[in-house]
Amino acid sequence: MADSTLRDRMRYAFDNSMARGTIALIGWLSVFTFSFLFISASIVWVAGWVPEGTESLTLPETIWIGLMRTLDSGTMGGDEGSWPFKLSMLWITLGGVFIVSTLIGVLNNGIEAQVDELRKGRSRVIERDHTVILNWSPHVFSILGELAQANANRKNPCVVILADKDKVEMEDAIREQVGDLGNTKVVCRTGTPMELNDLDRVSVQTSRSIIVLATEGADDPDSDVIKAILAITNGPNRRKAPYHIVAEIQSPANVEAARLCGRDELEVVVAGDLISRIMVQTCRQSGLSVVHIELLDFGGDEIYFQEEKGLVGKTFGEAMHCYESSTLMGLRTADGRVVINPSMETKIGAGDRVIAISEDDDTIKLSGAKLEIDESAIRVTDKETAAPETTLILGWNWKAPRIITGLDAYVAPGSTITVLAETADIEDEIEQIRADLKHQVLTFVRGETTHRRTLDGLRLTEFDHIIVLCSDAIDPQRADSRVLVTLLHLRDIGERLKHDFSIVSEMLDVRNRALAEVTKADDFIVSEKLVSLMLSQVSENKELNAVFDDLFDPAGSEIYVKPAADYVAAGTPVTFYTVVEAARRRGEIAIGYRISAKARDAAAQYGVKVNPKKSEKVTFTAADKIIVIAED
Repeated sequence: MADSTLRDRMRYAFDNSMARGTIALIGWLSVFTFSFLFISASIVWVAGWVPEGTESLTLPETIWIGLMRTLDSGTMGGDEGSWPFKLSMLWITLGGVFIVSTLIGVLNNGIEAQVDELRKGRSRVIERDHTVILNWSPHVFSILGELAQANANRKNPCVVILADKDKVEMEDAIREQVGDLGNTKVVCRTGTPMELNDLDRVSVQTSRSIIVLATEGADDPDSDVIKAILAITNGPNRRKAPYHIVAEIQSPANVEAARLCGRDELEVVVAGDLISRIMVQTCRQSGLSVVHIELLDFGGDEIYFQEEKGLVGKTFGEAMHCYESSTLMGLRTADGRVVINPSMETKIGAGDRVIAISEDDDTIKLSGAKLEIDESAIRVTDKETAAPETTLILGWNWKAPRIITGLDAYVAPGSTITVLAETADIEDEIEQIRADLKHQVLTFVRGETTHRRTLDGLRLTEFDHIIVLCSDAIDPQRADSRVLVTLLHLRDIGERLKHDFSIVSEMLDVRNRALAEVTKADDFIVSEKLVSLMLSQVSENKELNAVFDDLFDPAGSEIYVKPAADYVAAGTPVTFYTVVEAARRRGEIAIGYRISAKARDAAAQYGVKVNPKKSEKVTFTAADKIIVIAED
């Protein structure tokens, strides 16, 4: 290969400089302008051409006159003098027109390029104490809405989203789906959460919390989530302080791998498992869905942790009566253990924190109010022997096996469960599930869940609970449509037979939920929004993950809705202090009640009241319920 010439090397250097962008172009244009003016002015100066009325000009003055004509071509119109001077000024003016036109073009292109770069969302975010959301999914909208409520009292709150999606598309979708976010600022950036440079771009090192979502439409979303966790915790620029990471994992089989990556810095929310557990608990107890939403969202009452020195030395049972506007539900011990519904004789020690349901963290205050406990109204009843239950599942997806086995942990022996689905290739899976069941007899019926004749042939009034599932083998919108059709048939059958079904139906797209909602808490539409609420809560307080794990786990204590007559006398006005005491004597925690007369009133939360003021008196009927945290 021949050696490059000086001309080749100069051309190569010039090409590299031009490739540096707008600044380089302006630099070269400046060099050309100065050279052009200097040469042209020098010729005029040496030749002695001057305007009329001027004896002589210095070189700097000549250069200045030329510069003025370069920047403003109209200046030449007033020139008077010899023809050589006029022609030289015309020459300089024509060169100026070329220079200014080129400068305008360069600046215009540079500005457009910069705007395009900003639209790409590749610039660095300079924020501190902000929340970072990695990846894009439908959860984003619900999470932003919840975080906006949680940040209402914070100064200049910010949420930064990093996803492999166009920045403008993300911003448009947020404006359309979420609306007003109050004082919360949302910043979107385009990038890959697994790339270290992209993570640095959204300032994860200075963040308050990080939410890692499962990528929408990914073949293996859990792998992407685990890689993002690794990139955060093992990045070369990671901070010394521990991160607060909340990650959504789809499959329980990948939970341990995620925890190995995040260790103590990571809290995991298993999406499918969470929805399955909530569906199992909700389908068996009318009104429980409203309680779950109340505890999971940031509207109304939430769960808080607080250390109270005034409770040290008291038992947990005594502490339950020390709050007027808050309800205790457990303890976070000094060694970090979270205990929901501890023994009533448990002593509260130094460093222990109470876990309370309250409107806000500043409303958790000890009350000096006198207890009003009506001993004569307290009822002590024997626990009824659980009767076998009948459950119908319409449809099939990957959550169905977890729902069936989850129900098996709650129902009494002799219970039955029937599955109606059009999928024939699940019969082997049904057989495997059937072999593991201890309390239920599983029956599979092949048929269309949307066919009225098929539904009428099932004798629906014989079932205690009905669960309608979305198919995961078809498009989400089509799957939701099929659920809507099935739901319409069930409601019509219930009205025709004058029978209230306990129905829990699943929606994949939260936007379709509004189409199916009716004013009854039993007919609750479980959607992916529940996962969003969980992720939002844990991102604000990582210790809440242990609380929710306990509440949604069949082992230990869960939330139950039980007859009010089992606790207090019907028809007698009592304070909620009395209800709390009645539950305490049974080893349970009363956290609210449900008035059956308002079960169809959406404005009254379907009759559900969580964390009522304990001094207020309520008159319960035999149909009303008490919401408690209990072991069974």
